[in-house]
Amino acid sequence: MDTGGPLYSVRFSPAATREFKKLDRAVQERLDADIRQLERDPRPPGSRKMQPHHLERYRVRSGEMRIVYEVDDTARQLEVVTLGDRKDVYR
Repeated sequence: MDTGGPLYSVRFSPAATREFKKLDRAVQERLDADIRQLERDPRPPGSRKMQPHHLERYRVRSGEMRIVYEVDDTARQLEVVTLGDRKDVYR
């Protein structure tokens, strides 16, 4: 039964917050919409689990951007670790 509300709370790491603020408004809006979708489904089709596998760290594409986040199912929280252009985000 879907209650219509978010199932996971989302927070941003300080690094993700800094990166988000640097982006153009249109890119911020697209990323914000994609992050809101992660509240309902933190492992949507197209998400990829990252190495090492003992961490619950995933990445999801948003155009040329990537959102890297960790999932805590027990606390029902999702933390955006970093985000940015695909060529820079993994450094």
